Amino acid sequence: MNALDVVLWVVAPYLAITVFVLGHVWRYRYDKFGWTTRSSQMYESRLLRIGSPLFHFGILVVLLGHIGGLVIPKSWTEAAGVSEEAYHITAVVLGTVAGVATLGGLAILIYRRRTVGPVFTATTRNDKLMYAVLALVIVLGLAATVAANIIGGGYDYRTTISPWFRSIFYFQPDPALMAGAPPLFQLHALSALLLFAIWPFTRLVHMLTAPVGYLTRPYVVYRSRDDQRGSRKPRRGWEPTR
Repeated sequence: MNALDVVLWVVAPYLAITVFVLGHVWRYRYDKFGWTTRSSQMYESRLLRIGSPLFHFGILVVLLGHIGGLVIPKSWTEAAGVSEEAYHITAVVLGTVAGVATLGGLAILIYRRRTVGPVFTATTRNDKLMYAVLALVIVLGLAATVAANIIGGGYDYRTTISPWFRSIFYFQPDPALMAGAPPLFQLHALSALLLFAIWPFTRLVHMLTAPVGYLTRPYVVYRSRDDQRGSRKPRRGWEPTR
């Protein structure tokens, strides 16, 4: 382990977490009206109906898989009666299928954003950066899974990457665990840190939003636009001008 390992696997994670948390606080405080997906469904819906469910359902399975693999210790699944072989097969199969679905959905969404004129016009530089980093994270994660577990002889990340991930939140980081991980897994982790660092400044903030306020907000009042405004007849001399 050297100084670069400390920078990559200790300094960078804490920096990304700090930017992620404080960035969301800043965004919510100073850019509430910008806290939105900026939906483009009104411009085009045919490709969106295909790409959006593929991406969102795929990324949900990927997220749940990462939570199970990184947060839950290996000893817990073994104590629950799940063998290493069963866990490995399930994780590889579901992870690969979900990764392909996520990447396919993202490819459709990027194609739609580039080829549909009004959607492309509404695309900001922030969006382009977000799509590029998001695609990089997904491609590297899928490549790491395929290279290590399908082409290669297998790699048990729950003995290295998972303990390192948890050590960050224990405030006892162990960079040596990541220093020995395969390069594709290292690149995947670094690209994920970059994604979390830019997250608060992109449309990805909508993932942390739930429409709870809709349950208690007052009704929206719509008024008629007929010739007579209000319930009373206007007094003489106060007739509305046209």
